Amino acid sequence: MKTVACVIQEGFAPFEFGVACEAFGLDRSDDGVPNFDFRVVAPRPGVVNSKMGFSINVENDLSFAYEADLVIFCPVPREYWGLIDPALLDLARDAVAREAWVISVCSGSFILGAAGVLDGRRATTHWMYSQHLAAMYPEIEVDADVLFVQDGRIITSAGTAAGIDACLHLLRQEIGAELTNRVARRMVVPPQRDGGQAQFIDRPIPHVASDSLSTVAEWAVQNLREDIGVDEMAARALMSPRTFARRFKADYGVTPAAWFARQRILHAQRMLERTDLPLEHIAEECGFGSAAVLRQNFSRVLAMTPTAYRARFSCLSDEDTAA
Repeated sequence: MKTVACVIQEGFAPFEFGVACEAFGLDRSDDGVPNFDFRVVAPRPGVVNSKMGFSINVENDLSFAYEADLVIFCPVPREYWGLIDPALLDLARDAVAREAWVISVCSGSFILGAAGVLDGRRATTHWMYSQHLAAMYPEIEVDADVLFVQDGRIITSAGTAAGIDACLHLLRQEIGAELTNRVARRMVVPPQRDGGQAQFIDRPIPHVASDSLSTVAEWAVQNLREDIGVDEMAARALMSPRTFARRFKADYGVTPAAWFARQRILHAQRMLERTDLPLEHIAEECGFGSAAVLRQNFSRVLAMTPTAYRARFSCLSDEDTAA
């Protein structure tokens, strides 16, 4: 992925627009992160008004977006949901047809819905708008309870900060976990929030137990090679297994077992990027037991083998490998 087009129209939301600029438009080459040819585009170049009372001057029409490797659709004002610019619909259809990456942030999903490219797919949007999206486009499987959804090469995200999570999720697939973590550190955000995490927590003011969950999660990450079950995690949190599982899913959006399995994959990604250790050693360190089990789980989650992942994302130089 080398070229990125950020599409805006009248009434664009400044925060979500800024998310796209921050994730893909900044020069982070000093951190070893590749630069993207990032351009802001609009159906008609010139002054484009935001919904916050200021405007920006956009120099580029949509022609660049028709060749971009990634097309990002920023939120659409509610009054425009039924009146999407036909040029944006054509662009969305073209991007999906040529298998470019496509991201919609918040209500940008209404552009993709109107274009028909989400029909038969799972998608999300801001929880306030999810019922409207489902009603307007019944062929879409709308999931209102998650931060973002990837279906093929289309990523739809919920509102505001969930757009950051969606962008980082794509970056992990394109530049690897290590470099994406560097981007996240520069943005001062968590490097990994799973897409299945709830858009909002049931308890706005966490109970003291939530601190216990954080402590247990940190302990589990430090002991990935061990065979840790829900009972053991619950005991450390001083809860019953049933209560622990319920509260863990409320806070993290997934079951303890699914979360733990994902942490093992993330650790394997980091080791494949940072070391030249053999797969058997990595499998033991990450708790998979054998290279065969590592390959099976890694391929199921990331759709590529550990060897292919290392070849693509290794941070080691030839000299490091030789040494």
